[in-house]
Amino acid sequence: MTRDDGVPAFLKIPASLDYTKFVEGMSLRDYFAGQALIGILSGAKAGNGECLRNVARLSAETAFIVADAMLEARWKQL
Repeated sequence: MTRDDGVPAFLKIPASLDYTKFVEGMSLRDYFAGQALIGILSGAKAGNGECLRNVARLSAETAFIVADAMLEARWKQL
């Protein structure tokens, strides 16, 4: 596992009109994985149910591998 430190991908936003309470967005790792998944699935072809489940599982695992590599590269830059 690479260093994530729970860094949010987005700025904190008010949870309500009470500006003393805030909600954080997804983690930067999740954001990177989501962006990687877009690219990974852009070339995927739909198949039958079992094939599609396997493609989805492998794509998700790959997306987090890419996200971890992106975080590692990011921390080396800091």
